[in-house]
Amino acid sequence: MPLVLVPTPLGNLRDITLRSLDALRDAEIVVAEDTRVARKLLFALGIGTKECWSYREQNAASVTEGILERARGGNVVLVTDAGMPGISDPGSALVAAARAAGVPVDLLPGPSAALGVAVLSGFDLRRFLFEGFVPRTQRDRRAAFGRALRGGITTIWYESPKRIHATLADLQELAPDARVFVLREYTKLFEQQALGSPAGVAAAIAEPVRGEIAFALAPLERTSTPPAATPEQIDERIDGCLEEGRSIADIARLLAQEGLGERRELYARASERKKRARQGRPVG
Repeated sequence: MPLVLVPTPLGNLRDITLRSLDALRDAEIVVAEDTRVARKLLFALGIGTKECWSYREQNAASVTEGILERARGGNVVLVTDAGMPGISDPGSALVAAARAAGVPVDLLPGPSAALGVAVLSGFDLRRFLFEGFVPRTQRDRRAAFGRALRGGITTIWYESPKRIHATLADLQELAPDARVFVLREYTKLFEQQALGSPAGVAAAIAEPVRGEIAFALAPLERTSTPPAATPEQIDERIDGCLEEGRSIADIARLLAQEGLGERRELYARASERKKRARQGRPVG
């Protein structure tokens, strides 16, 4: 028997497919990252109670073999909290383990917020890249966005409602003319779509921000480049990295990725800043 991956509605229960309903009804075990969410969904769909197993990053090593053993002889369904299993959740590791163990895997078609925001953005999708969740720290966010803006293809991201305004502020700082499309509460009653510059999209998203968020970021045009950083701004970034205990080589690599200059020149500048700081000399 195969391990069956069943996409679940992002918000609107009517998005469940007939095949997904059949698979959930026939399942002997429903494997879910959060079994409480899975049980609520089964009840809402009129399926009733099922044996539910928890599968998450923290317990994967101890439960994977048991799940695969049951899948060899029975109907085992894998779901995520909402949307497509394996997208920004640990389901992909279970699929890899099933493949390695010779257990067949089936995937039913269904909703995905990543594909939804990509298509609704209207950005060029001949090639695009799903980046998953935005890095949590400002330093890592800016480095990631700097690469994405220069990458030449549309990128797709997930973000927490608690951090979306900080994320848009970083994009505004890096590239005020960048094109962003935010999709909040996709398929739900209060779905919101916002397209424009980082500042314009931020103004459209009222505080407090609620709900699941995905966004698409278009690359900068070939003739468009982020505004050049001033020497003072570069020194400020270097000093911040030094305070974090980063090495000179790491600082040069990171700032080069952010488009703040050539790696060799940044290495020399960071070395000089560190030397001055050790000698107690003014670094301004």
